[in-house]
Amino acid sequence: MFTGIITGVGRIVKVQSLGNSGSHGKQLTIACPAGYLDDVVRGDSIALNGACMTVTKLDAAQARFGIDISAESLSKTAGLDQLGPINLEKALRANDRLGGHLVSGHVDGIGQVSHFAQLGESWELRLLAPVTLAKYLAYKGSITVNGVSLTVNRVADSAQGCQIHINLIPHTVQNTALGSLGVGSPVNLEIDLIARYVERMLQPEIASSSQSVS
Repeated sequence: MFTGIITGVGRIVKVQSLGNSGSHGKQLTIACPAGYLDDVVRGDSIALNGACMTVTKLDAAQARFGIDISAESLSKTAGLDQLGPINLEKALRANDRLGGHLVSGHVDGIGQVSHFAQLGESWELRLLAPVTLAKYLAYKGSITVNGVSLTVNRVADSAQGCQIHINLIPHTVQNTALGSLGVGSPVNLEIDLIARYVERMLQPEIASSSQSVS
């Protein structure tokens, strides 16, 4: 589990294929800030742009680690097969503060940046989310964008998808990789975990089945 509070901005410095066909995944090498890996061991989970991955190689002295990512995971995420900056979050400890919201590290869909511009001292980020995620997105609700826990300020549905407006304070832009986004950039989205369970419980067939059992 994670919280959506980014603990470091790394950089994918190497992408290597694990095979010769499209069914093979990739091996990534990620460079981190100095000291970031001091409490990390092989097998630990680290979220990369919101996607939970397992550390398979570790060089703490050089502040680098490696992960293997399957072709399936690559097809369901964005930005994990390209060189460049990436948001990092270590897995949540039981005694940690829950500064953002509960995040599983499983990407639910890929959104697209439709607008990103400074507005006063902050930045306005607009994303077009897939239609399938629209029912989980609500005013003042939580969403994870490339691993960052954010609050939805406005929702507008259309046939093309669900447009959400998000306000980013300068601290978020300066301390995450979101500042490198531009119009058209794909982003990993994870819906609020609570919304996922509420939707499941409200399904008519589930409700009728529960009533018949009782």
